[in-house]
Amino acid sequence: MAVLKAPPKQPKTTVVQLRLDDEVKTKLAKYAEYLDCSPSYVVTEALKLVYRKDKEFQSWLSGQQHGDHSPSSKGESFHWN
Repeated sequence: MAVLKAPPKQPKTTVVQLRLDDEVKTKLAKYAEYLDCSPSYVVTEALKLVYRKDKEFQSWLSGQQHGDHSPSSKGESFHWN
């Protein structure tokens, strides 16, 4: 029996660079502070919520080909301008 427990597995992450207007950026920082978490966590969870709730997107997504590009290694960047 191990004396120490293994740390929980961290999900694979990737870096995404995007532009936010000042008000959204400020509210993102404040919401992260309110939840005592990182802005990345807020964005990730907000997007997951949108994906779950948007039935039209789910339908559209299920009809897409699986040949889309996915990040293959930690730290790969997408740049949206």
